[in-house]
Amino acid sequence: MPQFFLNKRLIILLVSMIVLVALIGFSLRERSKLSWPEQFVKDTTGWVQSLVAKPTHYFAGLIASLQDLENTYQENKTLKSKIDKLASIEAEAQSLKKDNEDLRKTLGEKQTLSDYDPLPATVIGRNPDRWNEMIIIDKGNLNGIKKNMAVVTASGLIGKVKNVNQFSSTVELLSAMDPKNRISALIQGKTPIYGFVQGFDDKQKLLLVKSIPAGTTIEKGQTVITSGLGGIFPQGLVIGKVVDVKPDQYGLNQTALVKPGADFYDIQNVIVIKRLMTQPEVSEMTSGKEEDL
Repeated sequence: MPQFFLNKRLIILLVSMIVLVALIGFSLRERSKLSWPEQFVKDTTGWVQSLVAKPTHYFAGLIASLQDLENTYQENKTLKSKIDKLASIEAEAQSLKKDNEDLRKTLGEKQTLSDYDPLPATVIGRNPDRWNEMIIIDKGNLNGIKKNMAVVTASGLIGKVKNVNQFSSTVELLSAMDPKNRISALIQGKTPIYGFVQGFDDKQKLLLVKSIPAGTTIEKGQTVITSGLGGIFPQGLVIGKVVDVKPDQYGLNQTALVKPGADFYDIQNVIVIKRLMTQPEVSEMTSGKEEDL
């Protein structure tokens, strides 16, 4: 008798496994319509998920909104403090500007190293093989463009005019691998630091400001601008910011690695700078001017 029940249980187990495998195979095959038990289970599960998801999403959105509100409040406080500082800086700048104008009138000086006329232009061509070296703009000799004029974007200096045609001009970028790329630069700080933009690190995408005396203290984040002393570029054009400083191979000078303010890869609209103060015709000054790019 016990042997019979044992065999019966084994048969039931085998039949159950066969039915289970059949059901699994049936549910896995591609069908255009589900069976009513499957449809019932799916509908019930979907209804329960919807019932749980709606309040969950609501509370999650509410928490996110509160967080955004807190962030907006903090940003508003920061911006208000900056606006207060900006007002004082603007007032100081206006006062300095008036003093500067008064001094210039007293001395009879009408122009400074930073005075220039902007000539807007659009990039109309770029050689894929020399993408980081040259661009072509839609302004030329008829528009008053001259060789060696500085070219900038809204973010900073990008290069200068290399060749001029009647209706277009070629601009060579600061990122061009040209040993003649030499621009008189000034690192702003408590004490002005002068050097020359000379070279481009293609791997790090950084400009090299060389001929900085050893022992000169330079901090990361300092702004680099044109000095206006080279006789070609006006003073005050933004070049970039210092990210690192290293000594040269002989230890006599330092080289500042500068992140350009402008993006040399994506350039669409530019401004050609026409310097108002002309370069003095003195042979002794030639050693300090920028060389052709």
